Amino acid sequence: MRVIIVGGGVLGTMHAWQAVQRGHDVVQIEREAEARGASVRNFGLVWVSGRAPGAELETALRARELWERIGDQVPGIGFRGNGSLTLCRTPEEIAVAQAAADGPHAAARGFRIVDRAEARKINPALRGDFAAALWCERDGAVESRVALPALRAVLGATGAYRWVPGREARALTGTGVRDDHGTHHTGDLVVLTTGATLSGLVRELVPELPVRRVWLQMAQTAPLGEPLTTSVADADSFRYYPAFRGPQLDALVTGQPQPPVAATHAMQLLMVQRLDGGLTIGDTHAYAEPFPFDQVEEPYEHLITVASGLLGRDLPPIRRRWHGVYAQCTDPAAVVHRQRIAGNAVLVTGPGGRGMTCSPAIAEQTATEMSW
Repeated sequence: MRVIIVGGGVLGTMHAWQAVQRGHDVVQIEREAEARGASVRNFGLVWVSGRAPGAELETALRARELWERIGDQVPGIGFRGNGSLTLCRTPEEIAVAQAAADGPHAAARGFRIVDRAEARKINPALRGDFAAALWCERDGAVESRVALPALRAVLGATGAYRWVPGREARALTGTGVRDDHGTHHTGDLVVLTTGATLSGLVRELVPELPVRRVWLQMAQTAPLGEPLTTSVADADSFRYYPAFRGPQLDALVTGQPQPPVAATHAMQLLMVQRLDGGLTIGDTHAYAEPFPFDQVEEPYEHLITVASGLLGRDLPPIRRRWHGVYAQCTDPAAVVHRQRIAGNAVLVTGPGGRGMTCSPAIAEQTATEMSW
């Protein structure tokens, strides 16, 4: 077949990867010169640890396998199976971590409670204030800002793939897509992966989508000057990931309120080291539109304080700040919204903060469902 992919982010690119791997020709259309949305404005985390039991965890675990396999084929994506440490300071936080480590899915996730000394052996850069940690062996990372060009370069070398940037899809024609330059791209199947862009063609085709948009803030520092051998989270992350729900988390939420700035902005600390040595830190969450057009400084101050406290040293200076928007299914049980349109087209959207983690497996599922 000839497959037309609309959208140049990680979800669209993984659909292109699946199609080419299965012997099809692909044309991938992107309205910008490069993907500029959530796919490049994130940590690059392949985050198995917090996923909800059931379909979400199964998708994340399969995606983790695929990321590692793709990383062997495309070293330029910067995949590393570095694992993660979620650092706990109080008995209430340790109780949540212990419940997760004792849970029925702990082995699949690679969960294990480690004390401070063992956590420091795993990640010597952690010299700050914490008592224990939840180690997740299955977490990983990719280099989000360079992964997509690296994947496209390998796809292009097959001769079965063509990248068409600077073109916005305007209409489905029954035999393909017409773009805003008037060009008709013909194909047997159209896959719409437009990320948080839910207006324009997507709104015309599906006026009522069970998807919302989420706004967040992040930052990147100058090089740390030493390896941060794992991804790192603070225990506030327990509050935002479904894997940790239970009476221990209820006790934490009730007995240990977040600082006001963290509660107001629905914050957690996630931290990963980039290949250049800098740290990506975040993040905040806002769910009510219209989103702000400016960035708020107080959350950055909070992130710097928390990260410095866990590292036991001053955080390197922030060199970049940005905000991003991603699309998230309103049904918490849904990993992604996948919908057939007009017979020869399918819309795939709404993976939320799971997009980077789960995209290889989501694309594989689309290929299976569409009988590619």
